[in-house]
Parts: sequence; structure tokens; C-alpha cells
Amino acid sequence: MSVVRHEVRPGAYYDSVVLMQLQRALAALPGVLDAGVVMATTANLELLAQSKMLPGSLQAHADDLLLVVRAEGDKAAHAALAQVDELLARRRPTSEQGFRPHSLESALRILPEAGWVLVSVPGRYAAGVARQALQMDRHVFLYSDNVPLEEEVALKKAAEVQGLLVMGPDCGTAVVNGVGLGFANRVRRGPIGLVGASGTGLQAVLARIHNLGGGVSHALGTGGHDLGAEVGGRTARQAIDLLGRDPQTRVVVLVSKPPDPQVAGRVLSAALATDKPTVVAFIGYPPPARRVGQLHFAASLSEAAEMAVEMAGSHGPTGQPEAPSEEKPVRAVQPDGQAGYLRGLFSGGTLASETLRGLQAFLDPLYSNVPLHPRQRLTDSLHSQAHSVLDLGADEFTVGRLHPMIDNDLRLRRLRQEAADPQVALILLDVVLGDGAHPDPAAELAPAIAQARQSGGAEVVVLLIGTDEDPQDLDRQRQQLAEAGAQVFQDASQALTHVVQRLAPAPQPPAPVPLSSLSEPLAAINVGLEAFYESLIAQGATAVQMDWRPPAGGDERLAGILERLRAKGGSKERHDA
Repeated sequence: MSVVRHEVRPGAYYDSVVLMQLQRALAALPGVLDAGVVMATTANLELLAQSKMLPGSLQAHADDLLLVVRAEGDKAAHAALAQVDELLARRRPTSEQGFRPHSLESALRILPEAGWVLVSVPGRYAAGVARQALQMDRHVFLYSDNVPLEEEVALKKAAEVQGLLVMGPDCGTAVVNGVGLGFANRVRRGPIGLVGASGTGLQAVLARIHNLGGGVSHALGTGGHDLGAEVGGRTARQAIDLLGRDPQTRVVVLVSKPPDPQVAGRVLSAALATDKPTVVAFIGYPPPARRVGQLHFAASLSEAAEMAVEMAGSHGPTGQPEAPSEEKPVRAVQPDGQAGYLRGLFSGGTLASETLRGLQAFLDPLYSNVPLHPRQRLTDSLHSQAHSVLDLGADEFTVGRLHPMIDNDLRLRRLRQEAADPQVALILLDVVLGDGAHPDPAAELAPAIAQARQSGGAEVVVLLIGTDEDPQDLDRQRQQLAEAGAQVFQDASQALTHVVQRLAPAPQPPAPVPLSSLSEPLAAINVGLEAFYESLIAQGATAVQMDWRPPAGGDERLAGILERLRAKGGSKERHDA
């Protein structure tokens, strides 16, 4: 009958790679049936219990190292536990670095040119290490997970003010100036820059770009929570701005799991504010269109890579994209800081819904009588609020009157109503031609459009749907509407692009991250997993591995006192022996 024996080492810390190696070494000893080498957290204890390896009389805390063996008998179990120190001592040295500093201050004295600090310590301590790195004016690659959300927000707010990057928490992948951080693929250099809130997604696109013959300038991770409502896409927007200014990057790719809708709008607006073509792969997020301005929406990670490689290969000798001038975004500047709202007046329900779907990523708040989400429900369909898109062919408007494709009366009244609102900047109409529709809609709409332009100054945009064989005469309809002062489009995506470029709020740029962060040879301090240090050295980067231990031996009360003393500047600088 097998026996389970254990040993607890209070406050002992080893990184997870060392624990894995020790567990495998113990399990391979004679007479040992299974082994567990873990920090005594609640989750780890539950896993041991599922494997029938949880000791019955265990006294351990989350910061304690727990060694458990199940063996054929007491003799084999005790013999195995007695070899733990020897196994740790025999552990193959994995690096040539001799002296290892015990503090970040000491590490930076050894490698003052280090612009990055890689943090992969347990989540409860990670924010403290990252905060120290920011105080020392260093960028942070924060691999650690289980960092409290409020800590992430605080770290990123501080970094944003300083013009520093905090990639993470839970950031597994990045490539900076050709050097991979964390888990990264070896890829050739090239003109495609990536911003990713998904580590494995970022790797999938990186590898696909390389395999298609393309190359990567940089790949900046953000961490999985960055595009959530609480964090607000802070790192993503910083990274987009940085790659937008980077002369080595000509095409940008955005990769994420489904973002918060409002945060997606801010991130997409930040991408629109650059002059670079951008491929968006928000997996699971309904794209507003196949294309909006220089934003191109991909249906999959593979397609995102393929689109980016194709765009990167279509650049002229100047290094800039060869695109018609009208495709470049033109920002509207609202006079005196006043808001400028959209009012969409549609006769077609599907066109109204498609427009709503496209605009919801960029305009907020956005309301409709045919909402896609409950929060978009217009309180009173007879009175618009903020940005509004109306289907005037909905049942509520057609009781006792003809459909607006036949009768323009309701739209004419509503057009005058919206034009009289000084907060309205743009009115969007659809005009649908064809058999059964109004025989000459422009004859009635054009005078009203001209009057709206003169009285309120709101821009009028018309989406004209028809063919050259329709009885209304497509060219004549277009000419009449244009002469009245309307911007006329015959493609829904072009109309959408115009509205977004006209009304989407220009993002407030963050404090710029210096371009030297990407161009200087990468040098870093690694705090935590030694495997990341080895990876840096193998890639030719300069790095120092820090010998990190939990503050105050894992005593949270004492660690809190020391942190307060540090914040007040009352503690003496720690010197390595």
C-alpha cells in the first residue's frame, strides 16, 4: 500500500521552472510513485487533493513551499524527501551569469542601459516590482498573472503619464527591435508592426507573416485585460501611437479577443489617427465593415497576416502606402469644442441596421429605434438624442401613411427638424431607386437639402442606391443631390468611412513613448523566470538576472510596512553583500 509524506519549507521561493524540474526529479527516484512540488496556495492544494496527494495534517501558508511524495513505502518516501537539497544543488546551471543582484537598484547599477524590466514573479508581488521599475523610468514586460485589476489600472495610468509602456499583466509575447520577450517566435525583420492583447494570437500572426515571406518590425503585447472596460485600452493606444510614429513600421496589425465595445471605439479611433494602413483582427467582434478609411477588418488571424503581408508589399519607393489621396482620413474639427452629432434618416431598415452596426464602434453614445443592443434604444423616436440612426420605414412610422420609399413627407419634415438643431453636424440619408419607389425623389429632397445646408450648416450625406437602368435616371438623381450641396456615395462602406472620418472623436494622444525604446539594442533586467533571461541571452540581447525573493520573506504585514517606508523615502537603500 502506498504512503504519502510531505515537507513544508516556510517562505521558500523558487521560480516555477525550478519547481517543475524538482518535481520531475523526485518522481523519477526509486520507489516514488508520484510527486508534487508547489507553493501551498488554495488552488494547488485542491489539485493535490484531486490526485489523492493532499496530506491529512497539513499546516502551510500560500507563501510556503510544499513537497509531497507518494511512494511504495515510508523508506522510499523519506529517502526521496531527504534528497531535495541535493537535487536543487545538482540542478544544471542554465546561465553564465555569476553574481546575481538582490534588488532592482543593484541590477540597474550593473546594467544601467537596461530600458526594460521583465517581471514574472507571483501575481501578489508583481505590481510592486513593476511599480519600482516605473519609478526608475523603465518599461515593463509584465508576464505575471493574477495581478489585481485596480493595480493594473494604477500601473498603466502612471506609465502613460511618464511615456512608458506596461505590457501586461498576463502578457506572454512581445518582440522589440528583433528580440522576443516571453514566448515569442523567431521572425525576420520587416515593415509590419503588431499590437496584441492575445499572446497566442499574436504568435499565430507573427508566425504566419514570417511563413508568408513577410517581416516584423515590432510586436507589442498589452495583456489580456487591456481592452476591457476598466483598463480602457491604455497600452494598446500607446502602442498604436508608437508604431504610428515608428519609421520602420509601414503596416500595423491589431490582434485581440473580443474587446469592450466602447474601448474598441477608442482603439480604432487611435488607429485612424495614424496615417498607416491597419489590419484589425478582433476575434469574435463583429466588424463594422470590411474597410473604414485605412482600417481593414480581417475575419481570422490567418487572414490578418495575409492582408498585412500584401499591404506591406504594395508600398512605393517612398516607403509610404500607394493609396488614392481621398482614402486618407480627414478629421473634422468641431468649432469652439462643441459636439457635432449624426442624425441618420433611413427609408431602408437593413441599411439603417448596417449603418448602426458600422458606426457603433466609433460614435458614442449612439441611439436608434432599431437598436442592436438594449442600451441603444432611443427613448422617443420622434426626438433624436446624441448620435441617432432612424429607420423611418419601421412600423411605428408607417401607420396610416405610405412607406418613405414612396412618400418623402415624413423624411422632409424630419430633415428640417434635425437641420434646425445646432448640435447636429451631419445628416445621413438613403435614397433608394427602382421600380415601385418614388419616381423622382431628388426633386423633393434636393430643395430641402439646400435649405438645410443654408439654415443650419449641417453637412448632408446621401447614400444613393440604384442602377443606370432604373426609371428615375441614376445620373440625374446624383447630379440634383450634389448640386443641392449633398455628399453623394453609391457604396455603403464609402459612406460609412466618410461619416467616421468626419465625426469620430480624435483621440487624446498619450504622453509619447520615445522612439528610442524600439530602436536601441534591447537590454533588460529579468525578475522571475530564468527561462526568459536565457532566451534574451540566446537572442543576443544584454540582460541581468535578478535573484528575487518575496519581500519580508512573504510576511504581508511586514512587507506593507517596508513598502510604506520606501514610499516615504525613509528606508535605506539595500546593498548587496
